[in-house]
Amino acid sequence: MRSLRAEVLFSLCLALPAAAFAQTNQPMPRDYRGVQTNIGGIFVTPVPNFPFTADVEIVSHIKTTDGTEHIVTTTEHIARASSGRIYNERRAFVPTDFKGTPRLLGFLIYDPSSRLSIRVDPMQHLAREVTLRAPLQTPEASLAPQQQPKLPGVTETDLGTQRMNGMELQGIRKQRTIPADQSGTAKPIVITDDYWYSPELAIYMTIRHDDPRTGEQLVAVTHVQRTEPSAETFIVPPEYKVVDETTDNSPRARQ
Repeated sequence: MRSLRAEVLFSLCLALPAAAFAQTNQPMPRDYRGVQTNIGGIFVTPVPNFPFTADVEIVSHIKTTDGTEHIVTTTEHIARASSGRIYNERRAFVPTDFKGTPRLLGFLIYDPSSRLSIRVDPMQHLAREVTLRAPLQTPEASLAPQQQPKLPGVTETDLGTQRMNGMELQGIRKQRTIPADQSGTAKPIVITDDYWYSPELAIYMTIRHDDPRTGEQLVAVTHVQRTEPSAETFIVPPEYKVVDETTDNSPRARQ
């Protein structure tokens, strides 16, 4: 059975008119790659003057090839300071009956004023610093709905606007049909992804992905506090070794 948290999240997204993609920083899947459990979270845009802290709840309802199903979930934390500095973490997926805090896999701190990107690895107790050659760019799939490029073979439907938690959200649905000879199921498959975007925070608040072959994944930003985050949020803990990996060929960072 689903846990209370999973039920709440599924109910939240079902209340929105549809289904959505769990990785906001990647395009629609090109082909069937089997069950996917490495689900991304929310790209936090490093824009100034819109501080907040929030949780990111991710739930994956997975269907395996032998017909069994299971649900895994996690809760990650994100933040943005008035300066535009951002914090974005990744945590391990756990069963719905797990008690406690999911294991921290890593986090990113990025300061747009200095272009300093810090990726922190808890397993190795390393903080890798890179000063980017250019400002961090928002991935195309994380741009506002009206700014996203049109993808070949993907149909888009404007879902209009609705208010949630005091904010007006803009919705867009993307659908792609996988032909029978490419779907791995001998029949056409329709992948449906819904995105709900907050212009006030410049992030996607609710995302849901539905693929009949692999199941349903959703991402929901919750517990939003539109106040200045603690300064400690953006400081590497003292027990971590800091390594400067900046080179002339340093790539642009991605969340």
